[in-house]
Amino acid sequence: MQAQDVMISPVVTVGPTATVRQVAKILLERHISAVPVVDADNNILGIVTEGDLMHRSESGTERAYAWWLRLLIGDAQMATDYVKSHAVKVEDIMTREVVTATPETPLNDIAMLLEKHQIKRVPIVNKQGQLVGIVSRANLLQAIASARPKLEISLPDSIIRKKFLEEIKKQPWAHTFNLNVTVQNGVVDIWGFAPSAAERTAIRVAAEAIPGVVMVNDHLLETPAFVY
Repeated sequence: MQAQDVMISPVVTVGPTATVRQVAKILLERHISAVPVVDADNNILGIVTEGDLMHRSESGTERAYAWWLRLLIGDAQMATDYVKSHAVKVEDIMTREVVTATPETPLNDIAMLLEKHQIKRVPIVNKQGQLVGIVSRANLLQAIASARPKLEISLPDSIIRKKFLEEIKKQPWAHTFNLNVTVQNGVVDIWGFAPSAAERTAIRVAAEAIPGVVMVNDHLLETPAFVY
């Protein structure tokens, strides 16, 4: 699946001169946690999130610094924090370096962006740089929840065994020389050694994912690798 298959479109946006108060009301009324900031041509300029509104003078939550902390963080950082807590317009508090993706970006890459940059949503822009949608962590969860089960096909035991071994041999973490597998009536028995609990779990998961497998019996022992 790609970003265009799960993205929210159209996106609730604001202009750079919108007020912080207006954005706060939009977040509450629309039950969203962020608003992209765009220009008149719908080119993305920045984004404002709930996190940008956590330390505001209106709510009495602006940052307070002990004298020793002021010495550590410096005047520039304190000035930046002052802007965050007192600015009237969103252009003064928005994040300008926005991580974006295209409609054709695979969901796997979207997930990697969310994880790498520790963000909760990715605006989707077209080739002209115009905002066309947004993908959030919740949208990825929706894709998982709405996924249709793959067509189950009863494969012969020999094919199940072959598919399992082929899958394991493709994995760089798998110590295949330590493994053996038998299959009878769709029941997979895995024998051998696994150097870690993580690898042992991954081996079982690989077997369970093969169509036609009805049960997996894990007989693996957790021992160091290179044991025959």
